[in-house]
Amino acid sequence: MAGFGRLNAAVLGGVLCVTTAICSGGALGASLDQTTAIADFLSTYEKSVAMIMTVRQDFDYVTPWKKLPMSRGVGTGFVIEGDRILTNAHNVANARYIEVVKQYEAKRYPAKVEFIGHDCDLALLSVNDASFFRDMVPLSFGGIPRVNSTVHTCGFPMGGRQLSITEGVVSRIEYGTYSHTQAHTHLLVQTDAAINPGNSGGPVLQDGKVVGVAFQGLQSADNIGYMIPTTVIQHFLTDVQSGGYDGFGTPGFSTFEGLHNPFYKAFLRIPSEISGVVVTNVVRGGTAEGVLQKGDVLTRIDDFDIDNDGMIRIYGLRVDFSEAIDIRQIGQTVEIGFYRNGEPRTADLKVALNAPLLAWARQYDIEPKYHLYAGLTFVTVSRNYLETWGRNWPVEIPFPLRYLFFHANDIIDDPNRKEFVVVSEILPDEVNAYVSGFKNQVVQTVNGMTINALEDLRLAFEKDIDGYWIVCFMNNDSPMIIDAQTARQRHAEILERYNVPAASN
Repeated sequence: MAGFGRLNAAVLGGVLCVTTAICSGGALGASLDQTTAIADFLSTYEKSVAMIMTVRQDFDYVTPWKKLPMSRGVGTGFVIEGDRILTNAHNVANARYIEVVKQYEAKRYPAKVEFIGHDCDLALLSVNDASFFRDMVPLSFGGIPRVNSTVHTCGFPMGGRQLSITEGVVSRIEYGTYSHTQAHTHLLVQTDAAINPGNSGGPVLQDGKVVGVAFQGLQSADNIGYMIPTTVIQHFLTDVQSGGYDGFGTPGFSTFEGLHNPFYKAFLRIPSEISGVVVTNVVRGGTAEGVLQKGDVLTRIDDFDIDNDGMIRIYGLRVDFSEAIDIRQIGQTVEIGFYRNGEPRTADLKVALNAPLLAWARQYDIEPKYHLYAGLTFVTVSRNYLETWGRNWPVEIPFPLRYLFFHANDIIDDPNRKEFVVVSEILPDEVNAYVSGFKNQVVQTVNGMTINALEDLRLAFEKDIDGYWIVCFMNNDSPMIIDAQTARQRHAEILERYNVPAASN
């Protein structure tokens, strides 16, 4: 809406409190007009926005039969068609209990997650108590806002109990990383409207329509916030119409922008008028395997030509070519154009998750798998596990894990490998008194049986053998030796001593 100036508005006890930068002249009449405009804005949208209160409990990835202490959080959501509440996935991830609260009411309504997309940081909530939706007004969606246009963010920042509205200007629209998983990239919109803790999940409005969902800020800079655009929101809402959530497809291959170099372009025998990106790696087992190969030059996805920066033109914008896949649902097909050995080719590529061997993304709402034997806790390597080393984990983690995390999909050729298994923790006992040096090394074999997943390890230790368990590790010539008879004798006592409810999950 016009005429807001720079504002931060909140209704406190029925009194409108506004913090605003006064325009030149600072006329009292202008301030009163602005205050009236803000009051009208609040009265329009306060019946659409709700506070979300969550009790969450995260998993312990080192000793995964435990859970971390419970914590509480506050976020924002808003009502959409069908008596549903749209919010951020990070507001309700690992939730044990969720309540929603309407503006001006003390009553808390229990809610539950109907669908959640961690890859796009969106979730849909339902409330069984129909009275919650009485007098609530669902919001409708608009398009992608233009750069330099004005938007308004609604929410409950810093845990405040009254609705706040912040005005800002759209400054940039680009592809970027969604911080919830620290791995997935989608289109996002940058604004200078402050997006603080508690604002997350609130609607970003323009001309009475939702043009985004507030979801993250930039810690290193003031007044830089980001919203999820309606292209991503509509993909999520369309996806869940089937009764489940499949997610966003990924390319299933890596590229680099090598065609800026005319000599390299000539070496690849690519015509001078053709642009594109060079394929450097294809995800094993992904849908691009057998279609693309290293050294191919990708020039087109459907009707979107790819330039030498890996960009396409769409929505009147220039964004990463992955958007041509993002707009498709899982299971759909895109047509790709590419060059191989100097010859143009086309092929159909099925849109799929194409998950790499080692999960880059943070995981939520999934209990970590483990197997414990002879006091040795075996887990799968994941980002969640690596982040137990703290905020500076890429530097702090042991070198074998660091190398594995960043290069796993390039160095492992075995098509049967599904996971990497390591010893995360050792519960001290006489049977494992001398094996601490093997923590955080990748298990290769157990008594000659190749370990491609945690399930393989569980099956290996279930065998009834005499003598010793011989556990070999990747890039380590020294095996770990465990006396099999002692391990069997001590196993139950170790579980009881350390209050481990089950040896496996």
